[in-house]
Amino acid sequence: MVTIAVAVGLAGAAGAIVFRFLIRLIQASFFEGTEGVVGIFEADVLAEASDPLNLAERMDWWWRVLIPTVGGLIVGPLIYFFAREAKGHGVPEVMAAIALRGGVIRKRVVAVKALASAISIGSGGSVGREGPIVQIGAALGSTIGQWLKVPASQLRTIVGCGAAAGIAATFNAPIAGALFAAEVIVGNFAVAQLTPIVISSVVATVASRFILGNNPAFPVPPYELVSPWELLPYMVIGLLAGLIALAFMFSLYAAEDLFEKIKLPEWSKAAVGGLLVGVIGIWLPNIFGVGYSTISMALTGTLPVTLLGILLLAKIAATSITIGSGGSGGIFAPSLFIGAMAGGFLGTFVHAWFPDSTASSGAYALVTMGAVVAAATHAPISAILIIFELTQTINIIPPLMAACVMSTLVATFLHRDSIYTMKLRRRGIDLYEEDSRNLLHNLFVHDIIDRDPATLHANANLVSILEQVLDSERSEFFVLDENDRMVGTIHLRQLTRTLMEQDILRHVIVAGDLIVSHEAALSEDDNLDVVMRMFSHGLAEELPIVDAADPLKLVGSVHKRDVLHAYNQEVMRRDLAGEIRSTVVVAHRGQQVELGGGYVLQEIQPPPRFFGKTIRELDIAAVFGVQVILIRKHNPTGEPAAIRVPGADDSIAEGDRLVVAGTKAAVESMDVI
Repeated sequence: MVTIAVAVGLAGAAGAIVFRFLIRLIQASFFEGTEGVVGIFEADVLAEASDPLNLAERMDWWWRVLIPTVGGLIVGPLIYFFAREAKGHGVPEVMAAIALRGGVIRKRVVAVKALASAISIGSGGSVGREGPIVQIGAALGSTIGQWLKVPASQLRTIVGCGAAAGIAATFNAPIAGALFAAEVIVGNFAVAQLTPIVISSVVATVASRFILGNNPAFPVPPYELVSPWELLPYMVIGLLAGLIALAFMFSLYAAEDLFEKIKLPEWSKAAVGGLLVGVIGIWLPNIFGVGYSTISMALTGTLPVTLLGILLLAKIAATSITIGSGGSGGIFAPSLFIGAMAGGFLGTFVHAWFPDSTASSGAYALVTMGAVVAAATHAPISAILIIFELTQTINIIPPLMAACVMSTLVATFLHRDSIYTMKLRRRGIDLYEEDSRNLLHNLFVHDIIDRDPATLHANANLVSILEQVLDSERSEFFVLDENDRMVGTIHLRQLTRTLMEQDILRHVIVAGDLIVSHEAALSEDDNLDVVMRMFSHGLAEELPIVDAADPLKLVGSVHKRDVLHAYNQEVMRRDLAGEIRSTVVVAHRGQQVELGGGYVLQEIQPPPRFFGKTIRELDIAAVFGVQVILIRKHNPTGEPAAIRVPGADDSIAEGDRLVVAGTKAAVESMDVI
């Protein structure tokens, strides 16, 4: 995993650098023309003007409208026809891939997401680059993991490594990249997951610094906490930042709903969004692109207070329109922009009221940037560290922490979902319940697929059908036409009806006449919860698996017994991984659970000579070669037996049962004592 983490870190850094180059190239093509395109090769290719503000001001108004419209006209079909998961801000798609598909992300997403987002940003769309780079890095990690054929549990971690590498490389923020991936993407701070994520983040940062240099994203004046009492206005502004973040979230998804209702082809709606953003840009070109130059102006306190308020509302509207219409880009940079405008606006009044005990408006812009991000993502730790690493300013950390915590408290109290999980919940995906009770959500068809299902040709006569059935142990047979396309299923129990009349029907009936069902298509990327639900709707013991891109191409089958076996194995794996004390439900006497490597787990009844003696006195590990994992204490009252991890001085009483682990031979020898 360390080696893979290093490789994913390098891939994520390369993806981030290429993506930034693409943005600059497309931006120069749209706003600067031939001279600009040549210029990026003559100078530092990534010394980009973060948005085309100054260039737009020198353009005629109709160019400002036309460029985002053309960008949307390219992005819409690109996403619709090649990779629809590239639509929107990217992070929810990665979260869903980890939670529902074991980290599997289609390889084409890398190219489509990079190109679509670069065009959206480069043509003036009001979106950021963090969401795309998360999805690009995650897709690169997923591709590497799939190529190496790692199991789903490791693939999820590798996807997190890719996301961390992308964030770390594009923002020069190794700590924030690792924590964002662990806190938001993977949702797990366990050492086994965090270690490779940290390694990828560090490798990506070193690689990007080697090429891009070690420079903060925003030059920030030396702010500090002027007075201890100043924490109070920072906390109040944190509360307001939470409300502003919620307004941004609801505006974003309201725009999605609005564009969903527009009766136009799906691929054309991004052009409509580009047109509307262009109209806003006629008067406020600051909203074009990621907006870092405007954020820098707010941090230095050079923007008028009225313009700060107007840009706050305009950016919410422009970003909602860009993403809601089907554009591709992140919400992190817009959240920074919105926070900077809100903080600068509010901070102007705070400083005017209390000039001797408060910092200037720029300090409040800086703190509110982090507060809005924390509230929108429900990730205050990541927000604090990202702002610190983006600005490389440490003196502002105390008020930043206070504001981020307050904004997150308000946002989580008023609305359960973050800006990422809200999108998933609208699709019917609840990640809060995912971790848990239904373990089949985390198991996938590709882990248990049978690549050699029993098949029959549609024109096979009854005699050949019966001969094949008698030679097979299967109960389901999948019928294919002359082009090997699946047309349905024959169940063994249905064939019994023809046996009484086989002499009459043997030359009349063919397999195509006996089809009694055609189950809904299942693909290799479906989780086993979906499979088990389909099994519960009928009497079939085996279901067909088809190609995800071709629902009539049979690639295998899945058996109910294999689903149940996979579930039992997952229960035991989780139990042994750390939840054994409270959740283990071990096999009853006579049943063994394979642990791999020749080891098994089994519940046994201790022999009478064990009664009244302690684990230490019996020295079971040395004498029998097994470990006592759990003890199920007998309860004379008839209540359910209490199960717990035993200590060396626990004694064994009549009626107790032991859960032991060891080699198969050692466990079986102990079981027959």
